[in-house]
Amino acid sequence: MTAEDGGYYERLHLRLLADGFSAHEALAEVAEAYLVGRPEKVNGHKMSRSGRDRLFWTTACVLAADAQDWRGEAMGLALTRYLEQDKVDALGLLGVLALQAPIVLTDAVRHSGLALRPDSPRRYELQQAAALAPEVAELCRVLHILDEAHALRRDALARCQSPWEKVPIIELLAWASLYAFEHLVPHGLHGSAAIEAQGMSVTSAWDAINALLLWKLRTGDRSALRLNENDIAERVGPLFRDWLFSSGALPELAARRYAQFQDLMAAQIEMLEFMSRSLHAFCWDDGIRFKRHGDRLEIVETDLAARAAWERNTRKLWQLQGYWMDRAVDAFAHSDMARQRIGRPENEDDNRAAWIKALATQMRLSEVYGLGDQVSLEGGRAVNLFQALLAQELTAVFFLRDYVGAFVAHAQALGHWRLALGRLALQGLLEGMQNRLPFTWSDRAAKVRRITAWTVTPEQPQGSAASAQAILDFWCYDIVALGERLGRDEPGLHPRLFERPVLQFGHAYVQLPWVTAFQSNGHAAINNLRRLGARRAETRDETQRIEGNLAAALQARGFRVLLNWQPPTDLREAGEVDVVAGRDGHLFVFELKSTFVRESVRDAWQHMTTTLRKAGRQLVRKQAAVLSVLADDIALQSALGLPEPPALELVHAWIVDTSIEGDHCRFSGCLKLSLEEILIALRDDRQHLSEGRVWMQAESLVRHPKSSLYPDGFDAVHFLDAVQSQAVWSEG
Repeated sequence: MTAEDGGYYERLHLRLLADGFSAHEALAEVAEAYLVGRPEKVNGHKMSRSGRDRLFWTTACVLAADAQDWRGEAMGLALTRYLEQDKVDALGLLGVLALQAPIVLTDAVRHSGLALRPDSPRRYELQQAAALAPEVAELCRVLHILDEAHALRRDALARCQSPWEKVPIIELLAWASLYAFEHLVPHGLHGSAAIEAQGMSVTSAWDAINALLLWKLRTGDRSALRLNENDIAERVGPLFRDWLFSSGALPELAARRYAQFQDLMAAQIEMLEFMSRSLHAFCWDDGIRFKRHGDRLEIVETDLAARAAWERNTRKLWQLQGYWMDRAVDAFAHSDMARQRIGRPENEDDNRAAWIKALATQMRLSEVYGLGDQVSLEGGRAVNLFQALLAQELTAVFFLRDYVGAFVAHAQALGHWRLALGRLALQGLLEGMQNRLPFTWSDRAAKVRRITAWTVTPEQPQGSAASAQAILDFWCYDIVALGERLGRDEPGLHPRLFERPVLQFGHAYVQLPWVTAFQSNGHAAINNLRRLGARRAETRDETQRIEGNLAAALQARGFRVLLNWQPPTDLREAGEVDVVAGRDGHLFVFELKSTFVRESVRDAWQHMTTTLRKAGRQLVRKQAAVLSVLADDIALQSALGLPEPPALELVHAWIVDTSIEGDHCRFSGCLKLSLEEILIALRDDRQHLSEGRVWMQAESLVRHPKSSLYPDGFDAVHFLDAVQSQAVWSEG
């Protein structure tokens, strides 16, 4: 979409009025154009976001908006967009909003994340507007309390960071690993991590360590990121020697440094939990409100259903992991692999479990995310997906058995975590000089040799070094490249520890047993490919396979299906329809989206107000195009198995997404559903859903009984009822 000059929005508004839109409808459509990034170009040049902001907020029809306009969803989100940025000023805008629509303004302030940016010029504008509306004045008081609480934690964190400013990142990682074995790794076979007894979660601590690594990458000496094996040994060897190989008390300096690191972790965890439970909740959790009592804030639940949705979705994610594991067990049992030896006899059970876990993730990535057998890496090389998954699962088994399991046994025998770590390290030295320190490191050649043993196939009985190199790169977190980008303050995504758990410091590759042993490799693979690797060359092909998988599942249930249906020329603006299906007089129009696993209410809110909201508007146009053609096209009716054009109550427009955010909500009247729920409903195999996070203890998991969703037989009506009632997730 291009614009010849700066009057794009005004011309669009006038054209819409001429087409019969009311003034309010026309302005809402102008706001929609702004929200989706139009115009893309002006006078042939790509328009920046700040240029688009400036154009929109100086357009006459926008400046003339009234209270009714502002109460519309599109204008409210446009206001949120204005408050999110700091480059463009629309002086007087917030004062107008305070008088005309103060609630719209306060909601937009929350959703813009302005609570996280106390120095933004928008905060000054908001303070000026506070004198015009009591609601805005009260919001400013709440923001002030949050600012003070945030500043206290920021100052506390800065004080705790100060002793570590000159410490190399690899040494910080060594202290983090000691901390992990004391606080994050259970010290008993059936116990919980020590940090949980302090009312904190292991996930919060992982996030804190990740945040500290990013802090060091932004602020530290980037020349210290290029390391080899000897460099690491020289820098962390003395530290580990004091901790693990001395029978007496710790040297005073070591004890003091560890106390400082524990303080640093406590401050970082406190900061992250404040951000999550207070600032992010204030901004993006629409199920609560912050009520002020003097200088104290109280969280009041205003929508219990909205608050429960996040917890319910978390539970669904674990149920879905159980679903794919259960199906993988069945597939493995009926495969030739079930009758073959996998590794040495003493490791066979663990290796078999790793194989099944890798198979479960591959099945999920194939059926839900459209992944093929090979996926591309940066630089154009490809990696065998199953081998990459299997290598990571086998690595997890190795660390769980030979590190964590051995550590737990020593901790129970010796009664102290530090003595147990020392025994573990000494045992490794005595058994062939193996590294059993709190984190491991090696050069690329050694990593490749180890992985090569896991790439054995009938065609390559000795394994493939080339495949092993690709697998290593697939799971690799390039610390040097990330440090350079963060040092330049460039925007972009950065991996989380669990997404790419091999840390590359130049020539040295570091792994953290306490991460790899416990992480969800399935979620790591999904986010590695769909979040960090969303721009891979084959993502378009994967999207087409997702659509094809849904079409095939519908056809298997007797639906007549059209895939990637193109409307005629006069309706071409509606766009291609991903999947259209008909059965029993019902018409289903599907819009598919493929994204990743989100972990915060902020990400979920943004997904719902951008991707899903846009999908709803697209689907309304596509449904109208399908119905328009169906009215007179007997061939199309026949292709969909429809005896006549369906009545509106028999037409169902569904947004189907690989993520579960916004499930069973409506966007522009279109129901949003997760693809996995649809596929399970079509397969009628919800008995594979299981509750529990540790598949290895499969006998303890609670599964749905083997009861059909369709006891009276499958048809469009029963399918519709099963989906709309969320019967897939019920205990019936």
